[in-house]
Amino acid sequence: MFRIFTFVFLYFPIFMCAFTDNECYVKSNDYFYHEGDVTIGALFPLHILYTGNTLTDQSFPYNFQDYHIQYKFKNYLFVLALVFAIEEINRNPDLLPNITIGYDIYNIPFTEKNILYSAFLWRTGISHPLPNCDCGHKRTSPAVLTGPSWSASAHIGTFLQLYKIPQLTFGPFDSILNDRAQFNSLYQMAPEDTSLPFAIVFLLLHFSWSWVGLILPDDHRGTQILSDLRENMESHGICIAFLKMISGTWNAFSNALWKSMEKIEESSANVIVIYGDIISVQGLMLHITQLLVTWKVWVLNSSWDVDSHSDYFMVESFHGSLIFSYHHEEMVEFMNFVQTVNPYKYPEDNYLPKFWHLFFKCSFSKFDCQLLENCQPNASLDLLPRHLFDPAMSEEGYNIYNAVYAVAYSLHEMNLQQIQTQPYANGEEMAFSPWQLHPFLKNTIMKSHVRGDTVTHGGRNLDAQYDILNFWNFPSGLGLKVKVGTYSLSAQHSLHFSICEQMIQWPIGFTKIPQSVCSESCRPGFRKAAQEGKAVCCFDCIPCANNEISNETDMEQCVQCPESHYANSEKNHCLQKSVSFLAYEEPLGMALTIIALCFTLLTAVVLVVFVKHRDTPIVKANNRTLSYILLLTLFISFLSSLLFIGQPNTTTCILQQTAVGILFTVALSTVLAKAITVVIAFKATVPARMVRWLMVSRAPNFIIPICTLIQLIICGIWLVTSPPFIDLDTHAEHGHIIIVCNMGSTVAFHTVLGYLCSLALGSYTMAFLSRNLPDTFNEAKFLSFSMQIFFCVWITFLPVYHSTKGKVMVAMEVFCILASNIALLGLIFTPKCYIILLRPEKNSYLGVRHKII
Repeated sequence: MFRIFTFVFLYFPIFMCAFTDNECYVKSNDYFYHEGDVTIGALFPLHILYTGNTLTDQSFPYNFQDYHIQYKFKNYLFVLALVFAIEEINRNPDLLPNITIGYDIYNIPFTEKNILYSAFLWRTGISHPLPNCDCGHKRTSPAVLTGPSWSASAHIGTFLQLYKIPQLTFGPFDSILNDRAQFNSLYQMAPEDTSLPFAIVFLLLHFSWSWVGLILPDDHRGTQILSDLRENMESHGICIAFLKMISGTWNAFSNALWKSMEKIEESSANVIVIYGDIISVQGLMLHITQLLVTWKVWVLNSSWDVDSHSDYFMVESFHGSLIFSYHHEEMVEFMNFVQTVNPYKYPEDNYLPKFWHLFFKCSFSKFDCQLLENCQPNASLDLLPRHLFDPAMSEEGYNIYNAVYAVAYSLHEMNLQQIQTQPYANGEEMAFSPWQLHPFLKNTIMKSHVRGDTVTHGGRNLDAQYDILNFWNFPSGLGLKVKVGTYSLSAQHSLHFSICEQMIQWPIGFTKIPQSVCSESCRPGFRKAAQEGKAVCCFDCIPCANNEISNETDMEQCVQCPESHYANSEKNHCLQKSVSFLAYEEPLGMALTIIALCFTLLTAVVLVVFVKHRDTPIVKANNRTLSYILLLTLFISFLSSLLFIGQPNTTTCILQQTAVGILFTVALSTVLAKAITVVIAFKATVPARMVRWLMVSRAPNFIIPICTLIQLIICGIWLVTSPPFIDLDTHAEHGHIIIVCNMGSTVAFHTVLGYLCSLALGSYTMAFLSRNLPDTFNEAKFLSFSMQIFFCVWITFLPVYHSTKGKVMVAMEVFCILASNIALLGLIFTPKCYIILLRPEKNSYLGVRHKII
């Protein structure tokens, strides 16, 4: 409660400023003067006149009856900087010895129609001046200071150009005023702010602000800064959320300004850059203050003071703003000087009494408007609240200080030259015309004899240095500008940017570093996808495709992982794939191995049974040699399936397909020979010459080598042209590289398989033809069944083989091999083993010719 009372008390003078009716307070001259051998003219905007009800004066049609006065107390720092510099020069015995400098200060209004009045008044010295008359005006004025508005300096410069009077402007640098053809008597003390766009962009990049609004003056300066900012922002991926060009004629109550502010408040951009001077955007600043926009970060240039628009609330729109100010050395002596300033020390100053009356409760004499001796003791400007008056030297004040020193050094050089050529006698005043100062002034500014160490060339600054200030104004009225960073661009030190985030106070609406983006950053694992018809900063986040990653934020494209790696589930890192194959230790490999070994053992048992009962009719009935060959082939074929299990190598890859092809060829050709043998056996009673020849010549036994030879030729061509080889399957299983055997030539592989199927079909046909021949030991039905299963297994194998990959594909081929072998073993030899072992009574010669019922 005490704090609130304190700040209300500090604001009380502002209310007084608006409603006081003291005649001495509202009475003000437009100029004041301090004597000197030479006087420096100064045209400063110190107060303005405004009308309330716009009542026209009857005597003067273009004037009003109800004029009110408003003092610009912050601009009074211009006067203090001028006085401080002059007093410091006058105390210096080495600079302009025996010559004192005075000042001649005039107020210039903010309205352009009355600007030249003060210039005429300064030039002529009479209240109703005539352009070519200087009656009664004997003061020697070598130069005039103007500013801070570029437009005021331009208007006054046009007038001073007629007399070739040197004009030094202390406002922000302006390209129009730098036109030597139009203003060859004008010198700008402020450095050119060509590096300001770079400094702003570096600040935006530091905080990752990519969605930024711009508010610029609608004039040549706004157009130039827009061009520079747009170029630098686009090259660094920063987008302009909105652009508002503010006319200097808009005041705080302008309808156009209200409409613009509605769009600004609704914008998703949390950071807004405002560039301008005290004239071009003063209506905007006051309007923002009235709206209490506390959820935006304002990035400002220091051509005007944000705290000059303070309101009466605890919160403040511009608290937390970041301000770029030209770097200049601290002027401790100036702050000490401000503490000593009072109306009694400078009686000619008609503005200081207004301060003392308004802030320190001093009263005026009713007769002569002089201050009475009833003021607060130890009153000083340094005691005023910082939002009303900051005793530190401002940027404009520093330019004024340098301008005064530039004039003093120029006068000193010109004085030395005059003494050497034609010394004046008897202590006469320094006699010269203002135009004679130009060459000395130009040389002085180029040599930079002023206090700062800024080096200039042709009126332009080479070493641009900015202080980044943070505006602390919570509670409202604190009015502190705290240095939180620096930016410099010079040939000697290259680029330097630094900022202390811990010192920054952000606007009330933010508890941490604000974000200002059109779209949230795409985290790793996603990529940016532009939104159609919107700025590049507006995008959607799309997940990376399979086996692609993005390991940084806001990546334009995802990166494909190498074949030996795979993307993790978050798709932000590539992981090394593990090598895999159909191993014996795996459940699937172990199961297939056990099945193959079991049936291998079973085949060996069947072979032993057949050898042991080799002389029985059922063994001899269908050519026991073929049975032995078939059993041995099945025995080896069961074992050959183990070539597919375990880590492949070149040898196993070659043996896998060729061994299976040749073994199955032998097995199927044996079945074909057995089928033919059955047919011949049951045709033995037919007295045909051909049948007898087949029985005598044992022609069926030649089927096996002939069929096998054909398969050997096919396999030989395969191995010569495109043999199988070791291959790495990186896509079959996620996160694994499967070592498999590549077929090499798929045509050869399918030829081998097709040849086997044709043998199976031939065997099936022969067995099918003899299926109904009467005999107890006729195995034609079993041969046909086994060939049907063999044919179905391998026909089904083809589509399944091509639709699977990796270990499943290998396991599928092993399964087909085992299934085919089991079909041959089970359907051909199981019935015979049943008779041999369990029904030996059927295993007799009687059953060969006559069927047992």
